[in-house]
Amino acid sequence: MRSSPASEVMLVSTLPALQLIYDTAPIGLACLSPDCRYLLINQRLTEICGISVEGHLGHTVRDCVPALADSVEEIVRSIVATGEPVIGIEVAGQRADQVDERSWVTYWHPLRMPEGEIVAVNVAAEEITERKRAEREIRSAKDAAETALRHLRDIQDSLIEAEKLAALGRMVAGVAHEINTPLGSSLTVASTLQRKAEQFAAEVARGNLRRSTLTSFLELVSDASAQLVTNLGRAADRVQSFKQVAADQSESYRRSFDAGELTGQVLSQFERQLRTRDIALIIRCEPDLGMDSYPGPFGQVLTNLAVNSMTHAFSGGRTGSINVSVRAADHAHVELLFADDGCGMAPDVERRAFDPFFTTRRHDGASGLGLHIVHSIVVDRLGGQLRLESMPGEGTTFQLILPRMAPDRRAGDSDD
Repeated sequence: MRSSPASEVMLVSTLPALQLIYDTAPIGLACLSPDCRYLLINQRLTEICGISVEGHLGHTVRDCVPALADSVEEIVRSIVATGEPVIGIEVAGQRADQVDERSWVTYWHPLRMPEGEIVAVNVAAEEITERKRAEREIRSAKDAAETALRHLRDIQDSLIEAEKLAALGRMVAGVAHEINTPLGSSLTVASTLQRKAEQFAAEVARGNLRRSTLTSFLELVSDASAQLVTNLGRAADRVQSFKQVAADQSESYRRSFDAGELTGQVLSQFERQLRTRDIALIIRCEPDLGMDSYPGPFGQVLTNLAVNSMTHAFSGGRTGSINVSVRAADHAHVELLFADDGCGMAPDVERRAFDPFFTTRRHDGASGLGLHIVHSIVVDRLGGQLRLESMPGEGTTFQLILPRMAPDRRAGDSDD
């Protein structure tokens, strides 16, 4: 498509003025006729594209840059037909004298005669090679960061699972002792009852059974039965508690539970260890603290806090007490306070307490992950808040504010 001869004459008369503008412009400029011939081109565009002014003036785009000819002709036809500019078109290519790909963003505007006829199209080209390179680097860095984050989350999940297994091991040892005591007492009572029953049967067989012997035997049976019921009931309670806690900590499914009851079940597994170290455990829980959350991670937090206290707050044979309270913070949240009167933390230790792999007892085999996992579970898994207060020689307090309805943040959790 060519413009009318009169229009071309008027356009040519304006070219010197346009050339002055072109020569002083900081971006690449070119003026194309409706049939895509180069009417003007400035020095900046020749620098950007590695072309010469003389090699383009009067020639068509198809003659000069055949690789871009189809796109350029389509844009020019669109502008001539609609009269609307086309802006923000990105172009990528190589200069003839270079091997690296370069990028430009182009803006196309119609040039009109006074009566409105479109006689040419002005093209402005701004090189964005560095910007595109920076964008690619940012995307690459973002992808690398996301990959690293996924890897860290996988590691964190693995560490949490390892801590769960370690906690279960500690609970097994505690439960074994707690069960062994009532079972041992029951075995002693049962053995005594068996011996007395044999003696009683022998007297009956001899036919010289006295009333006093019968009365004594009945009293023994009654007393032994009461002791057996008490001891076996205690063992059964321990087994049931352990089964529930073990199931919760081996699985991370969501269910409804009472925060106070679960707190008592989890911490009861540490009673023997605490007694042997002369550390008092005091638990105060309000009733009716129903939660729809994740009991396994909840129990893992309590386990890690208990182990942290025994390892750090009461190291070196230090004695004292651990006070745990669970109450309603408001209608939608539960507050759990875990406080000890142990050795406390120095300010620099308190500041880094939740950092991964930070520990003051690495020489004793501590990993420095216990409190980091506590923080991750409370904030990321249970959707709560965690605050730490500690003073050297005055103990440590952890305050947890947990929503009764935990956020559903991990796909794949089941409610079974």
